[in-house]
This record gives sequence, C-alpha cells and structure tokens, in this order.
Amino acid sequence: MWFNESRWGCGNVRRLQKFLLVLACLLCVETLHSQKEKRQPLSDAQIEQIREAGVYPSDRINLYTKFVNERAETIKGLTNRAKSAARSRRIDDELQDLTALMDELGANLDQYSERKADMRKALKTLADSTPRWLGILRTLPGESGFDLTRKEAIESGEDLADQATRLFAEQTEYFNLHKDEQGQERAEPK
Repeated sequence: MWFNESRWGCGNVRRLQKFLLVLACLLCVETLHSQKEKRQPLSDAQIEQIREAGVYPSDRINLYTKFVNERAETIKGLTNRAKSAARSRRIDDELQDLTALMDELGANLDQYSERKADMRKALKTLADSTPRWLGILRTLPGESGFDLTRKEAIESGEDLADQATRLFAEQTEYFNLHKDEQGQERAEPK
C-alpha cells in the first residue's frame, strides 16, 4: 500500500477504503447522470421536416407553430386525467418540450428578423395561435409536480407572442414601403 498500515491502524484503513469506494461510486453516478440524454421535443421525422424547410422562414415558422399546437393539445388532453404522480411527470415533460419548442421558434424569429423574406402570413398564424396556447397553460391547474415548469412555459409563450406581434408589425410596415418585395419567399441578409 502507498501508506503505512501500522501507522493508520486496521480500522482506519478499512474506513478509508470504504470512503474511497463510496466516493468512486458517487463519481460514477454523477458521470452517468451527466451523460443522460437530454429530452428531444421533436421526433426524428419532425426534425427532418424542419431541416427540409431550411432556408424558407415561413415554412419553418409554420412547422414550429404546428408542433407547438400539437404539444399544447397534448397538455390540454392530460388535464382531464385523474391526478397521479405519472400524470404530473408527463405534464411536466410535455411542458418542458413545449417551452423548448417555443424558445427554439423564438430563436428562429430572432434570426429571421433581419431578413426581408415576407413572413407575414406565417407570423399572423403564429400570433393568432399564441393566445390559445397561453389559455391552455393558464387554465392548467397548478400542481407541485409541474408548477414551476408551467410558469416557465407561460413566460416563454408571452415572450413569443410579443415577438411575433412585433415582427409582424415591422414586416407589415416594411412591405408597405417596399411593395415590389412583397411575397418573396426567401431573402438573405445583405
């Protein structure tokens, strides 16, 4: 051994060995926990649809709006089920996915805000959908298992609604001044 057993005593050596074993186990558990896969709010098919829409902002906005609508409807459907730990976990997971999708859509809107592609139709659909999503989230009865996640989803939804409304107004103003560019599907930043 790398230390003198006679100096430490047999009992202390065993305690040190147990301590090191427990420490090694804790490190392994932490490593496994950190390697745990993150939740993916979209299926592989949905991810492929988003990729295919690629450089067409309106198509991507419409797809994200559709996927958020689906999540909101799933959450609405779960509210009628009997309260249980499994239901609470499922709602929490769905709320996390909904929030992730709304945040991702918001990030896409940030990216597209500088482009001069005409996204007004998709933005109008999005702006019309956000109050319904927020209504579902606000009427969802709070439970300790998902209350914090629900609040985060509401904040994300409010931010997205504001962003969509603002961007729609900016686009309407821009295309009123640049009528020759109305309806263009794709425009790259200059």
